[in-house]
Amino acid sequence: MDKVQNILRKALKLKPVDKCFIIEGLRLNLDKPNRTIDEMWILEAEKRLQAFKDGKLATIRFEDVFEEE
Repeated sequence: MDKVQNILRKALKLKPVDKCFIIEGLRLNLDKPNRTIDEMWILEAEKRLQAFKDGKLATIRFEDVFEEE
């Protein structure tokens, strides 16, 4: 952990533009597709769609959701 803390200390001393460069690089590295998670979401979406078609899913009208109070 000392190595990571050292990197953070050094990064905090950088110019804002250089900090943004590092942040973007880390974000892009973390934001990679995960096939397992994608497959889980596909199954969940299919399950919810089928529940909707079967009338087993409670729904809320669009107008009610976005109605201003």
